[in-house]
Amino acid sequence: MSYVEMPGAKVPIRMWADPATVEDVALRQLQNVATLPWIKGLAVMPDVHYGKGATVGSVIAMQGAVCPAAVGVDIGCGMSAVKTSLTANDLPGDLSRLRSKVEQAIPVGRGMHDSPVDPARFHGLATAGWGDFWGRFDGVAEAVKFRQERAQKQMGTLGSGNHYLELCLDQSGSVWLTLHSGSRNIGKELAEHHIGVAQQLPHNQGLVDRDLAVFVADTPQMAAYRNDLFWAQEYAKYNRALMMALLKDVIRKEFKKAKPTFEPEISCHHNYVAEERYEGMDLLVTRKGAIRAGSGEFGIIPGSMGTSSYIVKGLGNEKAFNSASHGAGRRMSRNAAKRRFTTKDLEEQTRGVECRKDSGVLDEIPGAYKNIDQVMDQQRDLVEVVAKLKQFVCVKG
Repeated sequence: MSYVEMPGAKVPIRMWADPATVEDVALRQLQNVATLPWIKGLAVMPDVHYGKGATVGSVIAMQGAVCPAAVGVDIGCGMSAVKTSLTANDLPGDLSRLRSKVEQAIPVGRGMHDSPVDPARFHGLATAGWGDFWGRFDGVAEAVKFRQERAQKQMGTLGSGNHYLELCLDQSGSVWLTLHSGSRNIGKELAEHHIGVAQQLPHNQGLVDRDLAVFVADTPQMAAYRNDLFWAQEYAKYNRALMMALLKDVIRKEFKKAKPTFEPEISCHHNYVAEERYEGMDLLVTRKGAIRAGSGEFGIIPGSMGTSSYIVKGLGNEKAFNSASHGAGRRMSRNAAKRRFTTKDLEEQTRGVECRKDSGVLDEIPGAYKNIDQVMDQQRDLVEVVAKLKQFVCVKG
């Protein structure tokens, strides 16, 4: 579909979803975002749903301002995917050992490594800039300085919620490795610190929603946020790269005879800010639950722990600020999913997938998410599908 345009206070709201299917609270959030004095454009992806501050699945283009709550607390959260030389024929009949080995190698939930993982031990992992990256930790907000050791030990860990590691098959029978994670606790604490700072600033006192508090250009608060934001986005990128290196290690050991090889990694943020230029304007584009889908750029759009995921190539649609959805998007809140579904439902909806099937991941049941195939259909003018994947192992935090 192409987009539907809805009127907004300062800019029209371009929506790649049927407005009738979007919750009232999410529509209200979008209308609130469209009132911001600095806004130059707002695009809404088909996975749109209610979020804190700004809707998940929204692309907000502003001039000289950025809203930290619209970026979200998991700064730099995103996906990575790698195609392997393995095929369905290489897989063992019992996948439980494979899942167990992945869980042993990569801490999940609130877990962390016993000591920081040295990236130099991984052949082929781009480690240039790693030392400089940690050197720049001295420049982040004083409020999180005491978290350095924890941040170093959490580098290369999964987290919880909707974060996961998966082994998938594409339609030709090739095995893929995919994972979803972000900037862990350090990103969350940086985000919460700056959201608090923004809410106290005088220029934000008259906003329709205090969660839409912004930093404006040429102020010390904006400079501090940008510094910490871009550092946290880099942390998320390194975190995924390290996890993928650990995952490849497991695959090499478990499939020694097959001598697996790996294609170049595809990686994309879907909660982040980028400096981009549209219609002659230098803008700060916030993608909250959206990926960049510039012409020819690879991206990953996952479903849920029992449904398909897609490797895509962007079509460069400037009306959407070169963006696409970040996944299927939630159909109901976590609490609503826990009330509605049982572990028996979870077992049925994840049949054939080696994964957790207990009450601890009930809020991640496929039924709590929108139909990924429908979401993909609604953004045919934003991306083209390169590969369709279906998981056979899923590791959740």
